Amino acid sequence: MGGRGGPQPEYARKAQQLIRDGKMEEALGVYQTELGANPASPGANNGAGTLLDLMGKSGEARKYFQKAIDGAADAAAKANAQRAMAMSYAFEGDCKNSLKYEQLVIAYWVTREGAEPQNAFYQQGEIANEAARVCIDAGDLETAETWYRKGAEMGLKEPGNETHPASLWKFRLEHALGRLAARRGDKAGAQKHVAAAKALLDGDAKMAEQQARFLPYLAGYVALYTGEMQTARAELEKAVGMQGNATDPFLQCLLGMTYEKLGEKDKAMECYRKAGAATAHNPPAAFARPFAKKKLG
Repeated sequence: MGGRGGPQPEYARKAQQLIRDGKMEEALGVYQTELGANPASPGANNGAGTLLDLMGKSGEARKYFQKAIDGAADAAAKANAQRAMAMSYAFEGDCKNSLKYEQLVIAYWVTREGAEPQNAFYQQGEIANEAARVCIDAGDLETAETWYRKGAEMGLKEPGNETHPASLWKFRLEHALGRLAARRGDKAGAQKHVAAAKALLDGDAKMAEQQARFLPYLAGYVALYTGEMQTARAELEKAVGMQGNATDPFLQCLLGMTYEKLGEKDKAMECYRKAGAATAHNPPAAFARPFAKKKLG
């Protein structure tokens, strides 16, 4: 669920540049100036909330997201703001409250099934998976599994699965189940899911074009959590080097954890520094920024 159409306002461009320059307080000042003139501005409220989450001030951030929810112009805008609220809770590892808001977003997409069936079921699956991702990262494995399975079920309801193939949802579910098995210490089960995920990629070349980059991430994750450190290093270094993955802060955390276990502290700290520079408002950043901050002291 990206931004609405139209050019970005000048204040937003200025704030984004300041964020890229690492000038968080100055960027917040830009949003607050805009809100002084337009208190109900959804863009400025969402922007300020996102920035406060990045700064580790999620309690304060949620006041702005609530204003964006309350002032939403339509149901789609309200769902966007609710999704941002869900991510705010993710920055604190709060699976329960994040899930509460993600379910409100799913409910919006249920209302869109008739008008846009090729997109509505996909979005439901995406949001369910997003909620599950927050929960696995927070250590709530049972809730994560429940919602990963729901996500696959929702996505597979797309009529004909022509826009988003069934193989995509099956791959995503095997990927998730592999990570969950690894977290539970089930090495043999995790390896079976890795093999199943690879088989799905091998069986659908078109789907694999977009998804193949996630296989080394899975293999590395499984190796890390089942104590195969050399394999973890090889797979995660491969994952980070693939197009589309280089800026993923969660992968940097996993690679840093691997280096740390191998006694390579300098390399680990470099990974954590990269992870800590994340500026997105999504599950990888929601895990990476607080995690890296603790590691870097």
